[in-house]
Parts: sequence; structure tokens; C-alpha cells
Amino acid sequence: MKLGNSDIERKLGALAGWTTEDHKWIVRKYRFAEFLQGISFVNHVARIAEADNHHPMIAIDYKMVTLRLTSWHAGGLTELDFQSAARFDQAFEEVSAESSST
Repeated sequence: MKLGNSDIERKLGALAGWTTEDHKWIVRKYRFAEFLQGISFVNHVARIAEADNHHPMIAIDYKMVTLRLTSWHAGGLTELDFQSAARFDQAFEEVSAESSST
């Protein structure tokens, strides 16, 4: 079910670094120290997206990865978008921890 603007703003408050575009998309940019860290992160995101059958728009710009989420079938943002965002943030933490331990 599509979320209303007040629900979107409330849920955004619980996600660090995510912003909204027209209350139709949520967007976050992730910066990495090295190009291959970003690629590793995208691979994590791809596995999560496949498991959930909910795929973000992904842009890779050297050491910056941008994710954009919406629910096409609902015509806007749903709870699933915010759940996916939280899982992608966790993947970012995991990739960052892996690279700092090597």
C-alpha cells in the first residue's frame, strides 16, 4: 500500500542519509574508499534485491553508488522500500567493515 507524505517523512527520520524525491522515491548515495568496495556493495544489494524481489535503480560513479527506490505497482513509496533501504544500509556497514579489517 502506498504511503502518505507524513508516513514517508516519519520513516525517513529513521534512515540516516536517505532523502526523498517528490515523495515518490527515496535516494541515498554511498561513498567508498575504493572502486571495488562499491562493486562489492552493489553485489550485496543485488542479492538482497533478488531475495526480496524488490530492485532499486543503481548508479555507479567510480567510488560513489547511488540507490533509488520506489514501488512501481503502488505508484509510490511503500513499507517495502523502507525495509529494503534498511537492509541496504546494513550491507553498506558489512562491506565497510570487511574493507577496514583487511
